[in-house]
Amino acid sequence: MSESTLRIVWIYPDLLSTYGDRGNMLILARRAARRGIPVEGLEVRSDQPMPATADIYLIGGGEDGPQALAAQRLITDGGLHRAIDQGAAVLAVCAGYQLLGHSFFAKGARCPGLELLDLSSDRGETRAVGELRGDIDPRLGLPPLTGFENHGGRTHLGPDVTPLAAVTAGIGNDGRTEGAWRGKILGTYAHGPALARNPAIADLLLTWATGADNLEPLDDTWAERLREERLAAAGVS
Repeated sequence: MSESTLRIVWIYPDLLSTYGDRGNMLILARRAARRGIPVEGLEVRSDQPMPATADIYLIGGGEDGPQALAAQRLITDGGLHRAIDQGAAVLAVCAGYQLLGHSFFAKGARCPGLELLDLSSDRGETRAVGELRGDIDPRLGLPPLTGFENHGGRTHLGPDVTPLAAVTAGIGNDGRTEGAWRGKILGTYAHGPALARNPAIADLLLTWATGADNLEPLDDTWAERLREERLAAAGVS
């Protein structure tokens, strides 16, 4: 593997891969390859040490038990923390997003999180299921978020983290905000997979990982058709 190879890690596919979020790794690898960027994708299972030298780390959704176990093992391992300290980018979805915070609920108990984002999650009165849409923080320079949510949690943000988007359809964190970001860490409740429905987020992660000021534009005709269809499903013209 050369120094120019983009290294993407899919974290604990044996625990956190319930909703097809592995597609995020496929989208990132494909968009990098189309630009001539060599890619190495690595799936790290929960019984393996977490490498601290990759460029992008991806965490997906999962059920309560696997989520709690994943948090315990990531805390004990420490590799993800070291990678972030060295400048790695992270995209975490749903259960993966919750476990980045201070705490979350699983099987009726409060579980410690990784404390990588200033947030905590608990249970909502109802389950959030359906199309999710939000206007992304303008500082990120991205078009509106589109995704599908399916979660029972509600996430509360602290002062040291910024909402990823303002909700215009669906629930997200609490009916007002969706996801969170700080530095090169993004968290969201959006499945779909998120990067298939939001290729601009994929390109933002690639920009962070490669240090490139501008990435070569790609033909996103089909991605835009998907976005238009899903935004219409969320009642957004």
